[in-house]
Amino acid sequence: MEFGFGGMIERLKKEPKSIVYTEGTDPRILEAASRLLASNFLSPILLGNPEEIEKAAEDNGFNIRGARIIDPANYERFDEMVDLFCELRKKKGVTPDQAKEILKGSNYFGTMLVKMGEADCLLGGATYSTADTVRPALQLIKTKPGNSIVSSVFILVRPSATGENEVLAFADCAINIKPSEDDLVEIAGEAANCARIFGVDPKVAFLSYSTLGSGKGEDVDKMRNAAAKAKAKYPDLPISGELQFDAAVAPRVAKTKCPGDPVAGHANTFIFPDINAGNIGYKIAQRLGNFDAYGPILLGLNASINDLSRGCNGLEVYSMSIITAALA
Repeated sequence: MEFGFGGMIERLKKEPKSIVYTEGTDPRILEAASRLLASNFLSPILLGNPEEIEKAAEDNGFNIRGARIIDPANYERFDEMVDLFCELRKKKGVTPDQAKEILKGSNYFGTMLVKMGEADCLLGGATYSTADTVRPALQLIKTKPGNSIVSSVFILVRPSATGENEVLAFADCAINIKPSEDDLVEIAGEAANCARIFGVDPKVAFLSYSTLGSGKGEDVDKMRNAAAKAKAKYPDLPISGELQFDAAVAPRVAKTKCPGDPVAGHANTFIFPDINAGNIGYKIAQRLGNFDAYGPILLGLNASINDLSRGCNGLEVYSMSIITAALA
């Protein structure tokens, strides 16, 4: 829990936030909420039936006294929420009756709480898919000005021999299946910004099965072109590509394959050509490299909304809560 969390918590103590959890009865959510309630930097908002939430907390031995519980079936600003929802979805011709039905879903209801300023950020997905977290965010929160896509990054952390933590950023491993060159440029900029929040001085490698022209093919061309576009768009960011993974991280290999390259051998922010490579890559690092993986952290949205892995535990929910609030 150490690496960048101390700094994030200190920032949040100066400017406390509120976080809405879409699955208020889930024991992992309740565990994280009880930990947060014992501190003073992040206020949990639990969605669901209050009696069911309190019973689930009691059954699992978690103290959630002081938590704000909002029941979507009995919310005092519901009519206002329905009106705003219809306004936001008017191009789709959504009627008030349709809006009421959609807002029964805690993923949509929770996203609207963020839109209405009732909560600073949202964490969901302990029991449902990434798509069910991302879809309401895309429809209601939308992408930041200048961004055309939502993407994601995993932050990978492991203690190193020096006692410092080794912190890496992997993108995009969860959202964009086959990103275009321009998508990859946007992913790189967002991933580098996120890496900085975790104390990383980003050095960005666009990964491929080729190093600076050693291999051929349209996939190689895509990564080389994306790296060139990213260098032009972010002139102050150290970027290289296309690079094989060994050339990106091993100084000895970099010396042979691309001598003098400013990033090769020292990269810490990795841009993968597609979701296959990214998802497999981060899981290999997590399972065989003993890295802790935090994410997927969603990037490019107008508000901080994040998705949990369905296999998460209470500590991971707590960690992702701090990350989500720090990004808000």
